[in-house]
Amino acid sequence: MLKQKHHNPLGLHQNPAFTQAVEVPADASLVFIGGQNGIDGSGAVVGDSPYEQTTKALENVKTAVEAAGGSAADIAKWTILVTDREHLNSGFAAFAEFWDQAIPPPAITVQIVSGLADASFLVEIEAIAAIQP
Repeated sequence: MLKQKHHNPLGLHQNPAFTQAVEVPADASLVFIGGQNGIDGSGAVVGDSPYEQTTKALENVKTAVEAAGGSAADIAKWTILVTDREHLNSGFAAFAEFWDQAIPPPAITVQIVSGLADASFLVEIEAIAAIQP
């Protein structure tokens, strides 16, 4: 795991679920993971609930970062798109189960969008990982 520095400066909201800024060392290899949905290897949607789709999308991100030689702990930034505000609590629950609480959380942006590429997609997650070469 790369030695990222997590910054939560005074004057900004403090939340144990995310970090305000993550500093990545200059020698890191950055891996940009494109938006992952709750789909399996064949492209079929996995479940029709936000929790099921978020869980699978997180697994897909993990698979992609591991293919690049890293781990979920190397993720410095998440961007999470959801199609309905009502999906947030389910998504946060899935993330809490996925993320190792002993590791400082990454920077996270959550956006509510009017739709995704397929009408059955409820969530899309992209990430930036910083991996030690």
